Amino acid sequence: MKRHDIYVKLKEFGIALPNVGVPAASYVLCARSGNLAYLSGHLAKKDGKVLAGKLGATLTTEEGHAAARSLAIDLLATLHQYLGDLNRVERIVKLTSLVNSTPEFTEQHLVTNGASDLLATVFGESGKHARSAFGVVQIPLGACLEIELIVEVTSGSDRA
Repeated sequence: MKRHDIYVKLKEFGIALPNVGVPAASYVLCARSGNLAYLSGHLAKKDGKVLAGKLGATLTTEEGHAAARSLAIDLLATLHQYLGDLNRVERIVKLTSLVNSTPEFTEQHLVTNGASDLLATVFGESGKHARSAFGVVQIPLGACLEIELIVEVTSGSDRA
């Protein structure tokens, strides 16, 4: 069964892909090996600035969930820039989420659902993925959340 055009799905859900930034250190945003694209960790942002904070102290689970959803959109923007066409995505293989949280905070999985749910909504069954959600003591720039992806893509030439 042919999947719906991803850009139509994004438009249906009112999702506009943002501009993609440049790496803040010595790495690339996306690297490909065979049919797998590896997206570097992206930090949660709000209004174009890093969303700093710690889940369980300065941010709620709901705020973290919203940040994860927004972060998934940023990851899609990077993937679009790299591939040139999100319809080349065969499936989201693995999502890894690092949640800046207090030792007592135990809802990393609920925060990460913000990204997982968005990917499943956009890509359907092929958006359902393996996943790890970790609580960590700190993330660069004090960000509340960092997420990376592994994505299976169809063959073809990439933009980057």
